[in-house]
Amino acid sequence: MKTGHNRITELFTIQYPIIQAGMIWHSGWKLASAVSNCGGLGIIGAGSMYPDILRENIQKCKMATNKPFGVNVPMLYPNLEEIIQIILEEGVKIVFTSAGNPKTYTETLQKEGIKVAHVVSSTKFAVKCEDAGVDAIVAEGFEAGGHNGRDETTTFCLIPNVKNHISKPLIAAGGIALGSQMKAAMILGADGVQIGSRFAATVEASAHENWKKKITELNEGDTHLTLKELAPVRMVKNKFFGELEDIYQSGRDKDALIASLGRARAKRGMFEGDMEDGELEIGQVSALINDILPVETVFSNLLKEFEEAKTPVL
Repeated sequence: MKTGHNRITELFTIQYPIIQAGMIWHSGWKLASAVSNCGGLGIIGAGSMYPDILRENIQKCKMATNKPFGVNVPMLYPNLEEIIQIILEEGVKIVFTSAGNPKTYTETLQKEGIKVAHVVSSTKFAVKCEDAGVDAIVAEGFEAGGHNGRDETTTFCLIPNVKNHISKPLIAAGGIALGSQMKAAMILGADGVQIGSRFAATVEASAHENWKKKITELNEGDTHLTLKELAPVRMVKNKFFGELEDIYQSGRDKDALIASLGRARAKRGMFEGDMEDGELEIGQVSALINDILPVETVFSNLLKEFEEAKTPVL
C-alpha cells in the first residue's frame, strides 16, 4: 500500500490511512500508542474516562509514541468543558468528536492548531459537519458496534452518498476488519478507514480478557441494534440483552430501560468481564474475528489483505 499520498495521511501526518476507533473501555494509551507506532492513528477513548484518568492516558501515550495520536470526545460527556481543557493543556493535536453538535468546540480546538474530525451516521449530518468547518468526517454505517445512528444505513450505502455531498476528507467506519473491506470502502469513495471491533480484540486493548475471548467466539446474528428510544446501540445478545427484551415485551417502558442501563452495565461487561449481566458492545464484523492478536500483527494482516484484494476484470 502506498503511503504519504492520501488526504487522510497528509491531514494527520500518518503513514497509513487507518484510524483506530476511540472505543469506551478498550482504547487506552497502550492501544492508541501501538496503533500510532505502526503508522496508523491511535485514538484514546475519553468516553469511559474520568478527567484525571484521561490526562494520565494522554501523558502515558506521549511517552509511548512520538507519532501523532488523538482523543475521541463524545459531546454528551458530562465533564465536557473539563475534558476539552485537559486536551488543550496536554497539547493533543487531533480530536475526534461524536454524539453531538460539531459546532460546539470545532472552532475553539482549531484555533489551537488541533485537527477535528466528527462522526456521523447520515449524509444530512455529514453536510452539517462540513458547514461547521471540521477537517474530516467519519461516516459510520450501522454495522458498527456501540452507539449508532437511528437511520440504520449500511456502510456500503452511506459512503458513496456522503462522498457525493461533501468535499472534506472522508473516513469510512462500520463493518471493516479486513484489508479487503478497507479497499472496498476506499473504492466507494473513502479516503481512509476507522476500525473498532478488530482493534478491540488485540493484546493492547484495555478491555477484559473474558470479553476479548468472547469477541472471537461470536457468529453472524449474535449482535443486535437496540435501545432506539434512548440512544441506539449494537450489543451482544446475552442475559442483560434478554432483560431489555423483556422490558420491550412488557410495554417499552423508557424509565425501566434507563433504570436497567444505569448500573454501570458497559463497564461491568467490557472492562470487568461479566459476560452475562454486562453490556457488550461490538460490531457485526466480529463474526470475522477469530483471534486476539498484537496490534502489529493486525496491521501487517490489514496491509497484506489490502494488497492481495483484487478488483475483478469485467
